[in-house]
Amino acid sequence: MPTEDLPETFHVTTDEQLRAVSNLTRHRIMAVLRFEPATITQIAGRVGLAKGSSSYHVRLLERAGLVKVVRTRKVRGVTERYYAMAARSIALPDPGQGGPDVLMRNAVADLEASPVEERQVRMTHLRLTDEQFAELGARLRALADEYRELSDPSLPDASLVFALFHPVSREQAEGDSK
Repeated sequence: MPTEDLPETFHVTTDEQLRAVSNLTRHRIMAVLRFEPATITQIAGRVGLAKGSSSYHVRLLERAGLVKVVRTRKVRGVTERYYAMAARSIALPDPGQGGPDVLMRNAVADLEASPVEERQVRMTHLRLTDEQFAELGARLRALADEYRELSDPSLPDASLVFALFHPVSREQAEGDSK
C-alpha cells in the first residue's frame, strides 16, 4: 500500500494505543514503516532486534491499530507478512498537567543516539502575541508537511521534532510545588 493511500492521521484515543506508542522500540519500528511496508525480518534488521522481539512489538502495534498487514506472500511454505503504518501521522492526546510527553521523550532518546556531527539542535526563547504564536505554529506544521511530501524512501532517515509552547513562569512553578 503506497503511503499516499493511507489516511492522513491516526488519533490515539485509548490507553492500549498510548502504551503502544510510549515504547521507544515501537516508536523506532513505526519509523521503519513510515515510508514503505516491511516484514518482521526487515524490521528486525533495521531496528537491531531479534526477530522474536520485533514480532512481539509489531503484534502490539497491530493490536492497537497503529500498523496493519498490507500484503502477504508465501516463502518456502511460510506466509510472510508486510506491515505498514495505519496512517501517515499519529496524533497524541494532550498529556495534561504533569502527564508524560511520549513524543518528546522518544525524540530525545533518538537524538541522543544519533551521531553528534549530524545533529542540528536549537532552542530559542521568543516573546510573541497570541496571533504570532498561532501563525508560527501553523507555519511549522506546514513546513513539516511540505518536507514530508518531499521525502524519498531511498534516502537516509531524518527526524524533525518541534515544540512550540508557553513555559510556566517561575512563580507558577514554585506555586505548584507547594
